[in-house]
Amino acid sequence: MRTLDDLDVEGKRVLVRVDFNVPLDHSRITDDARIRAALPTLEELREKGAARLVLLAHLGRPKDREPEFSLEPVAERLSALLGADVALAPNLDELPEVEVVMIENVRYEPGETKNDPDLAKRYAALGDVYVNDAFGAAHRAHASTEAVARLLPSAAGRLLEREVATLTGILEDPRRPLVAVVGGAKVTDKIGVLDAFLERADTVLIGGAMCFPFFAAQGHDVGDSKCESEGVEPARRALDGGGDKLRLPEDLVAGREFSEETEVRELDGVDVPEGWMGLDIGRRSSEAYAEVIRGAGTVFWNGPMGAFELEPFAAGTRRVAEAMAECEGTTVVGGGDSAAALAEFGLADRVDHLSTGGGASLELIEGKPLPGVEALL
Repeated sequence: MRTLDDLDVEGKRVLVRVDFNVPLDHSRITDDARIRAALPTLEELREKGAARLVLLAHLGRPKDREPEFSLEPVAERLSALLGADVALAPNLDELPEVEVVMIENVRYEPGETKNDPDLAKRYAALGDVYVNDAFGAAHRAHASTEAVARLLPSAAGRLLEREVATLTGILEDPRRPLVAVVGGAKVTDKIGVLDAFLERADTVLIGGAMCFPFFAAQGHDVGDSKCESEGVEPARRALDGGGDKLRLPEDLVAGREFSEETEVRELDGVDVPEGWMGLDIGRRSSEAYAEVIRGAGTVFWNGPMGAFELEPFAAGTRRVAEAMAECEGTTVVGGGDSAAALAEFGLADRVDHLSTGGGASLELIEGKPLPGVEALL
């Protein structure tokens, strides 16, 4: 993959695809981690003498030019972090003559998600070279991530370079033992990741609602727990092929309903009574998982152990997060809810690599080609 080391940017207009799809509370950015993650690339381009930076980014999934998806708050935040004025251009035809300009939400353009070649040509006309630093969007074949990269001399930014190197490295040459912690809601969303780790990892720890299809496949009662019926057969196949390396919770914390105020019950086992739902792994499981994680040479975590956003059911995810922070091996977190949990528990700076792209990181682990990366080979 071509990187900034392969690209001459001095005196040139650099078109940079960044991932600034940040969470907003109205117009207030609640987490600027993705903006901060792009700073090394942007600063290096300026230090190497780029004449101008033209930034392409998206926010949300607008159906039209809805103002709530404007990048205006992002441009303001980047200005403060970069220490330079960042002008927001309303469209591709009205760019102010400044050193750093951000184009308004590329998903306002109808052809963006269709990888429209004509739109890619309009993007390409704004720069002399192209840099993709948007790992979180690299699994999408869009005009600003794939088509435009084939029209200009192009390379990966430092964030994209580091993401790909780290995530491929934990599969190709990890320090042993390699431990995967996989949680979340659906087995079907992560069966490719499970298959990849069951082939390469030493231990795979399962948590979250996705454990219930495994329990159902084993004949356990799941009560009113969220149990994806389509996930039972893939779970059964994983159980058959996983052997001793696949581990499930031994106990659970259940609630009457999905609420902080609900009645809570600690289960000494994994059979969930009728009228109850499993919402977290239990204390015994949490400690057992933490022990495995602390002893790992490399550990990859994606997906919470339970409904961590509800305090009565946060303990399992918190204990996994703490064990990640305590682990002396290489610790990698695959974005999404796991990243949100680390931030909530104040541990985001205690892991070696916190991916900015949940979906992209999972597809890379699965071995799927990422269009935004393939275009840079």
